[in-house]
Amino acid sequence: MSENVYERIGARPVINAGGNTTLWGGSTPSPEVMQAMLEAGESFVEMEEVLAASGDHLAKLLGVEAAYPTAGCYAALVLSTAACLTGNDPDKMEQLPDTTGMKDEIVLQQCQRYGYDRAYTVPGSKLVLAGDDDGCTLNELEAAIGPNTAAVAYLVQVDQRASSVSLEDAVGLAHSHGLPAIADAAAQIYPLDYLRRNAQSADLVCFGGKYMGAPHSTGLVCGKKDMIEAVTAHGFIGPRPLGRGMKMDRQEIVGLTVAIESWVNADHEQRLVNYGVKFDVIEEALKGASGVKETKVVPTGNFYSLMLNVVLDTEKLGKNAEQVNQELLDGSPRIRLSAADGDDTLAINVHTLNDGEEQTIADRMRDLLA
Repeated sequence: MSENVYERIGARPVINAGGNTTLWGGSTPSPEVMQAMLEAGESFVEMEEVLAASGDHLAKLLGVEAAYPTAGCYAALVLSTAACLTGNDPDKMEQLPDTTGMKDEIVLQQCQRYGYDRAYTVPGSKLVLAGDDDGCTLNELEAAIGPNTAAVAYLVQVDQRASSVSLEDAVGLAHSHGLPAIADAAAQIYPLDYLRRNAQSADLVCFGGKYMGAPHSTGLVCGKKDMIEAVTAHGFIGPRPLGRGMKMDRQEIVGLTVAIESWVNADHEQRLVNYGVKFDVIEEALKGASGVKETKVVPTGNFYSLMLNVVLDTEKLGKNAEQVNQELLDGSPRIRLSAADGDDTLAINVHTLNDGEEQTIADRMRDLLA
């Protein structure tokens, strides 16, 4: 077997049964997406034109007024925040990250704080928190809005806590104060009616492309036309754009567009059936393994919908799930599984597997758990 390109440069390839996590490589674009990117690389193009064309195409797919490709969901959040600070005022755009004289506060429910909410402060703005860690009422959210509020931000989640303000109510409150709303819907993409409902929910809605099979470094923001115009002005094209460091290749833009087109036109019932076939391969290999108590396919609350849990007999094995995970990661080929609750359960996500990798996982796990 020829040496893998990663090995040639001193890194180790990983079979990723963990999911679309940035730390593990993000995504595995389909052959269709890779072919489109290859074609895009064969010629140059006016970047303004391809950004506009892809934005128009994505907007039609999602049923929104406008859209703009970005270098990931985080970049979409940064550019969206900048757009809310400046609108389409070129003088204010030029002034950032100095927000003197501008409304520069972004309101977020404290119970929705997360690792990437720093994006709302990158353009020079400030994050103002409403409620507490346990929840937020509509009155508390409104009390956090003041004369310097530029927008209300919202983290879209499937399992939204009952004690927080709903997306619809948060957007309605923002609009009642004449403010735009930004929604982070990074991986909230399935079922498809849920994807479109999210895309149409706020003035600016941000997604990660990697979850839909686009290149890892891609994302998009969609929403109201005037707001997307402001986002575009902050983008990487121009003499002094805020988003210059968020540049995209023309190949990435095309890959994003083709991937999302494929996602919204895919037979998702068949996608889940295909997952089942891969689960079956692993479950069959582990039948009778002395270190396995049971295997079970479990539903999840996210877009890939299903996971395979392997429950270990830790007494017979003399090791727990974390130790087995580490053995898989240290072995050859290197295999990374997903996180699972408890110290006796391994979780396997097949959404990010290349064809045939499920058999490699089955063989390695059978050897380790027999």
